[in-house]
Amino acid sequence: MDLSELSPHEVAALTPPGGKEAALSGQPWTALVAQVGEEIAGPLTAVLERVDAFASTGAIDRQGLRRLREEVEQARRVGIACQQIARFACGSVRQAPERLHLTQALQAVLAQRSGDLHAHGIEMRQALQPIEVIVDPTLLSTLLDTLVDWMLAHAKSAAELRLDMKPWPAQARFVCRFHHMPPDLHADLAALAGPGREVLDDMHWQLLRHAAAAMGLVVRRSVREARVELTLEFPRTVADQLPGLTVLEDDEKVFPSTMNSQPLAGSHVLVVASRREVRVQVREALRHMGLLLDFVNSVEEAAAFCSEAVPHAVIFEALLRGERFNRLRADLLRQAPDLVFIEIIEEGAIFEVSGVGNSSVARIGRDAVPTSLASAVEFELLKAQQ
Repeated sequence: MDLSELSPHEVAALTPPGGKEAALSGQPWTALVAQVGEEIAGPLTAVLERVDAFASTGAIDRQGLRRLREEVEQARRVGIACQQIARFACGSVRQAPERLHLTQALQAVLAQRSGDLHAHGIEMRQALQPIEVIVDPTLLSTLLDTLVDWMLAHAKSAAELRLDMKPWPAQARFVCRFHHMPPDLHADLAALAGPGREVLDDMHWQLLRHAAAAMGLVVRRSVREARVELTLEFPRTVADQLPGLTVLEDDEKVFPSTMNSQPLAGSHVLVVASRREVRVQVREALRHMGLLLDFVNSVEEAAAFCSEAVPHAVIFEALLRGERFNRLRADLLRQAPDLVFIEIIEEGAIFEVSGVGNSSVARIGRDAVPTSLASAVEFELLKAQQ
């Protein structure tokens, strides 16, 4: 269903009960390709004009440089969103569902993006119940971060967030409301309803709804006058906090709960990273887990370290994965067949769990390290213990 056909008073149920295949089968891909081209061409055209001006004058002021960076970043984010949507569409996203505290995850994203929200003058009004859901942690991070991007692009002055439980079926319900244009323009909305709705359907929105479809969420959006309301429903909800209800998904071995703040305290993790910024990023991501962390700069140092004691897990930069590292890994696996290896690849926000057999390695993108590395380490170590 094409969103441009909806009236301002209609609600778009964007993820049908049939799942992500049903949602993606009707996607107007030609319109989406045209939208990608438009959203990339706009900022890049502005970049070209600034570059031409700089070439002719030989000077650029601080404001012009700032705008240049913003325009390049805007085009870059559209390109990244397009790549992620393509992965969702072809079904190449591997998911490792976990029991996650949705409220804490949302609050963490809002805290991380508080500077952006403040810079845009957006006041956040929250009413969040403590709720757990069972979802893939990387996809949840992508969903929430994209939601903030969408709000930053369209919300005027304030946004309301509510997280509660639907009474039946018992499942988490997240609602986001904001005005996408100043409320005092209500009198002129009849002429602006169509274009206003089209503006809301930007690449942030496209990525948000594709991520939600991949997670099996129900997504509804309504636009009434200048007010937008987005509702996300999580079918796989842990409902043991409500009277008379039990855990909908209660396999704690399969879905370790993030409510236990340090389930792996004392586990030994060796980080092999040649760049200081990567080591700092990993340390910050894992500092709350109670792990014993050691850091080395090279494969040679890692071999010397492991000759004295084999850790429970090794986190390493992809650029260090060569013949010497492969030999070291083979030697370590002979000593400790359950040793966990997690590779940090240079770009992206993916997390791919390790497969079966000694040749497999879990992989995580550097963009996902701050939000998902802790969950990745927890998942891989708990899996190795089973």
